[in-house]
Amino acid sequence: MSQGTLSVPAAPAAAPPRGGALKRLSRRNSTVAFLLTLPLILLILGLVVYPFLYALYLSMLNKRMTRFIGWENFTFLLGRETFWNVVFQSVLFAVSAVLLKALIGFVLAHVLHALPSKGQRKWRGMLLVPWVIPPAISTLAWWWLFDPSYSAFNWALMGIGVDPVPWLGQAGWARFSVILVNVWYGSPFFMIMYLAALKSVPDQLYEAAAIDGASGWQKLRYVTFPMMRNIISITVLFSLIVTFANFDIVRILTNGGPQDTTHVFATYAFQVGIQSGDIPLGASVSLFMFPLLAVFAIFTLRGVNKRSKEMA
Repeated sequence: MSQGTLSVPAAPAAAPPRGGALKRLSRRNSTVAFLLTLPLILLILGLVVYPFLYALYLSMLNKRMTRFIGWENFTFLLGRETFWNVVFQSVLFAVSAVLLKALIGFVLAHVLHALPSKGQRKWRGMLLVPWVIPPAISTLAWWWLFDPSYSAFNWALMGIGVDPVPWLGQAGWARFSVILVNVWYGSPFFMIMYLAALKSVPDQLYEAAAIDGASGWQKLRYVTFPMMRNIISITVLFSLIVTFANFDIVRILTNGGPQDTTHVFATYAFQVGIQSGDIPLGASVSLFMFPLLAVFAIFTLRGVNKRSKEMA
């Protein structure tokens, strides 16, 4: 240091305010969002991810669960004709029921949307009754309607001179019966979802279409349907997952009969895993739903994201 130059001691660095880092962290939207969704994430991990991984582990054990056998349970199932019948019935049951629910819900939503506001509340309440009632209880009522000895449907048919129908005694009628009950139970969900989507469509779009001379069918095709495509896709995806995993309707009505012709994945997994005591094989049956639903979910969500970006 040269002479005549006074050295000034450096001031100590100011200490950061206490709690400043925590405040900055709390101001970040991503952190707040993560903390708010953390309970849901933990719930999904505990009730979805862990059971799935545990079922995958069980499916690779032998019947006594004492030895690791790899993919033998899956190859055994693929060689059984009964299992392929279960796959066919599950796909037929889920796809048919979801398509019918989507169609009926779409029609009911448009009918309700056309009603005056005061009348909508009453009809919405009545049409939601099938969805509000627990499915096990409502299915018992349907079982009485289909019962071969006391069937109210057959009583009505005989009253007009038609022979009684073996609703639960023949494969074709039994499949029709379980699909009918599922459609009756699930259509109100589609109705309320589509009705909410209809109310979000701006009236200006319909007015512009009317000025251009569009008919009712053209308004539905070029205005209503494009605005509802994302809601329709998400609703169909959610319903397909729930319908594939349906257990109570088939279990109560037919228990998989006659001759295993109405079994779906859930009821067949219960029969093989719980009733027959082969839990690893039952876990293997239940896991076959995952690839089918995963492929459909990937394509559906990809389409939803694509349309959302186009609209943005």
